[in-house]
Amino acid sequence: MSQNEARYTIRSLIVTAMVTAIATVVMLEASGKIDHSESKDHMPVGDFQAIHVTPNEPFRMSPKASELHAACENGFLAIAADVDPSFRGILVDYKNRGVRCSRPAPTAPPVPETEENDRDG
Repeated sequence: MSQNEARYTIRSLIVTAMVTAIATVVMLEASGKIDHSESKDHMPVGDFQAIHVTPNEPFRMSPKASELHAACENGFLAIAADVDPSFRGILVDYKNRGVRCSRPAPTAPPVPETEENDRDG
């Protein structure tokens, strides 16, 4: 390739792409198109999976502990961050039903349905 054909260097193309990306983010921020939620309500704390554990069968799990801990909140299992205990969320299943901390007694009265539960189910 001769000098006349090489109009742009790789470095100038990379700098142009970076400047374009930064300018795009700044313009979206200035026009209010990027939404920054200050409220921690209804924000997922994390994504969890259950590992089926059977007697005498090993299961694979990371030896490192997560930076979360569990607590019982009003009878439901809550997950909270170790660094910010106020950042807490109730563990729910795929149908948005809360996971109980303990199994209810067979003679216990049933949990009353609320309007919010009726809408979600």
